[in-house]
Amino acid sequence: MSVVRTSLSLISFGFTIFQFFSKLVAVNLETKTSAVRHFAVALVLLGIAMLVFGIGFHLAFMRGLREERAQLKEDGLIHGESKFPVSLTLLTALLLLVIGMLAIVSMLSNAGPFR
Repeated sequence: MSVVRTSLSLISFGFTIFQFFSKLVAVNLETKTSAVRHFAVALVLLGIAMLVFGIGFHLAFMRGLREERAQLKEDGLIHGESKFPVSLTLLTALLLLVIGMLAIVSMLSNAGPFR
């Protein structure tokens, strides 16, 4: 969950900086914003990369838990047939990943749902 929280912060902060300076350029209050805009894009990309690695770690961890449960069942230490529930953390992370990808496409191409 900490990876999701940090990724959300990076993506939203980077997107907000990008939008803020884009609006300043639109009303002719600022003309030299390329460095700031590159920084904002870097923040969003860092958030996306962190989220991808977090999702990978989460999947590996859940696979390990399932293998451990199978081993415990095979050894006769547990008798339950219950399955692991759907991971809400994983669903949230995947949704945030889609939103982050849409944001970066919008930022780089000046098109899309977040322009």
